[in-house]
Amino acid sequence: MTSLTDRRNAAISRGVGMTTQVYAERAENAEIWDKDGNRYIDFAAGIAVVNTGHRHPRVVEAVKAQLDRFTHTCHQVVPYENYVALAERLNALVPGEGPRKTAFYTTGAEAVENAVKIARHHTGRAGVIAFAGGFHGRTFLGMSLTGKVQPYKAGFGPMMNDIWHLPFPNELHGVTAEDALAALDRLFKADIDPSRVAAIIVEPAQGEGGFYEAPPGFIQRLRQICDQYSILLIADEVQTGFARTGKLFAMEHHGVAADLTCMAKGLGGGLPISAVTGRADVMDSPAPGGLGGTYAGNPLAVAAAHAVLDVIADEGLCDRATRLGQRLKQRLAGIAETVPEIVDIRGPGFMNAVEFNIAGTDKPSPDFANRVREEALARKLILLTCGVHGNVIRFLAPLTIPDAVFDEALDILEASIQAARG
Repeated sequence: MTSLTDRRNAAISRGVGMTTQVYAERAENAEIWDKDGNRYIDFAAGIAVVNTGHRHPRVVEAVKAQLDRFTHTCHQVVPYENYVALAERLNALVPGEGPRKTAFYTTGAEAVENAVKIARHHTGRAGVIAFAGGFHGRTFLGMSLTGKVQPYKAGFGPMMNDIWHLPFPNELHGVTAEDALAALDRLFKADIDPSRVAAIIVEPAQGEGGFYEAPPGFIQRLRQICDQYSILLIADEVQTGFARTGKLFAMEHHGVAADLTCMAKGLGGGLPISAVTGRADVMDSPAPGGLGGTYAGNPLAVAAAHAVLDVIADEGLCDRATRLGQRLKQRLAGIAETVPEIVDIRGPGFMNAVEFNIAGTDKPSPDFANRVREEALARKLILLTCGVHGNVIRFLAPLTIPDAVFDEALDILEASIQAARG
């Protein structure tokens, strides 16, 4: 009989990568069962999508209730109240003062693309500045903004023009905040006049790039520079949003607000929805019809998003993210005492990572990180790697993970790291 993997390889494009060969049959909170009945602890959460856990009862109930009403009308054709209500909630929740407005989309890449469209339309400028190691999607504009060639840009031809990259502060790899700001100053002097720059887009904590958090004061300095040159600041909160970092949005850690905020992933609790929320005067710049999409703000996903926001508030998931992250980092610190390959443990809230080098050197070790991932998978714990060098394990378990399951996962993690050494 042909295996599922063989069927998959015969039917699906090779370009759609797979981290595991685990074919999900059902899932509950932080656990997944495959078609053979094997149970896995999920420390990926669909890449920070199910922050509220797989099939949270309140999310399921909200989607079922909406399913009994209608599934799709296209808000641009026949609008519906829960779309308006969700926009009102996000306008109140996203950091920033003054009137805010929101537009909905389907994916994180769509949110980023539309934020850039809005910024260019509002400013009348074309240039966009992004950061090395940043990830903003796989569409042509998304991968042009993304600061990582493999596997996202390789072989796809010329990227979109008027996109500029700066080093992201990363003291572990020898880049300070001052270095990054000096590079921006050089860019303005050598390559692009700041009067041609529409926006600077930044992840408050890089996701795919390695879970490096912007250092204290850096985002504030970007805000000052944007204000100086009438440049818009775009916060890509697609992976950092919705309690993952211990705040509803990671920008809350930095004490300043972006002009436009992109969000997706955790907003829908497993259903596809994204949004851009920003200053009302900026959001209103495009003419009617300039923004939107057939499935943008699908009513089922909007219903799920309302439930997600309720769960985050009612179950105190921001505080829980901080507590879970502290426990994980403490456990990793203990492991590091006997594992010289561990060179850094980091991350705000429960958006955490551990980075590995070849023992006794400053050379990244993607092989060690991958061995840890494989050892964990063999012990039924799903982990993800990330980072420009592929030497980082990132931890993205649901914030609702039961304590007993979390403790079990930490034991597996320690055993996997020790096994990788052997």
